[in-house]
Amino acid sequence: MAAGPPPTQQFCVAEERSGHCAVVDGNFLYVWGGYVSIEENEVYLPNDELWLYEIDSGLWTMHLMEGELPTSMSGSCGACINGKLYIFGGFDDKGYSNRLYYVNLRTRNGTYRWKKITDFKGQPPTPRDKLSCWVYKDRLVYFGGYGCRKHNELSDCFDVHDAFWEGQIFWGWHNDVHAFDTNTQTWFQPTIRGGVPPQPRAAHTCAVLGNKGYIFGGRVLETRMNDLHCLNLDTWIWSGRIHIRGEKPKDRSWHTLTPIADDKLFLFGGLSSDNVPLSDGWIHCVTTNGWKQLTHLPKSRPRLWHTACLGTEGEVMIFGGSKDDLHFLDTGHCSDLLIFQTQPYSLLRLCLDCIGKNASLLKNQISWLPSKMLPQVLKKITFWAAANHRQEKKAEIERQEQINVT
Repeated sequence: MAAGPPPTQQFCVAEERSGHCAVVDGNFLYVWGGYVSIEENEVYLPNDELWLYEIDSGLWTMHLMEGELPTSMSGSCGACINGKLYIFGGFDDKGYSNRLYYVNLRTRNGTYRWKKITDFKGQPPTPRDKLSCWVYKDRLVYFGGYGCRKHNELSDCFDVHDAFWEGQIFWGWHNDVHAFDTNTQTWFQPTIRGGVPPQPRAAHTCAVLGNKGYIFGGRVLETRMNDLHCLNLDTWIWSGRIHIRGEKPKDRSWHTLTPIADDKLFLFGGLSSDNVPLSDGWIHCVTTNGWKQLTHLPKSRPRLWHTACLGTEGEVMIFGGSKDDLHFLDTGHCSDLLIFQTQPYSLLRLCLDCIGKNASLLKNQISWLPSKMLPQVLKKITFWAAANHRQEKKAEIERQEQINVT
């Protein structure tokens, strides 16, 4: 019996959002949390929904979650270790959080169950959001963020922005480093043994290459930055500001930084010092200590407060975020997935894509393929069917909008 395209189906897409968490584990992209704007109100997305994007088939599915659910939040920091998604911090209707949760993404029965970590040792960071996280040696290493502290918690690692004197609560930016060992369930604050740390900040981005944790940009007060720093995650020594050779990206916040090779980082998007949403992409090579701007990226797809994850073949997957300046026009939340190819695809991937794009022409020959390849082929057929469906739907919406305008 000939293997043809799968039956016609309705292709759903994860809801638009900003300030969410996303990780890749295996062949899936997982998305949780964030918020949208409805009639000028910030609405946090349901805390019991986990969206899964299968990279091979291009299909989204939504799974309801159980267990000790985190509150619905934005600005949380998400990271994946050994198939577990960890969520720390964030902001909700009651303020800032310093709670830590995890969910096993490799569940066998299809049930995703949150667990709040309460039986930990040590002291967690103070409540905050818009922080960053490095994953290294089964540890979650957190840096910076915006949040609140009590008067007796003030220190040099905290830049005060505002204060509420009744109860002596202070709001501001951090540049402290905290680590959580997932094996021993222990919080600890490593002793920084040298170097000059970055100034306190939030809405920055980070990435790990080897044993080095990199920090780029972010915001403090009304200033956005484009400085690059590095922390040795073995010795806990800061590099100080790394002096760049040649051209470099402009100041920004709410951007992403993704490791794409042993010595390369991919920077995308953000909000500039002029409050302009950015759509530029850059690659930083730590070996040559230089930035190179990519010229082939679309100029009409700015993103800020999005997520970026590395796919199974070196592609960077940008999901969600906003195309507007969230401080002034908080309506442009996105639900599309931008995929940036950073290296040549394998020959197998190219062949599968070719078959998927031309499934209607090749339907009588597909059954000739080795049986072990058929599941992969069917997923690629589904992928391109889903892509075409979304493109047709987008074109139809644009036509209707044009009719309404005229």
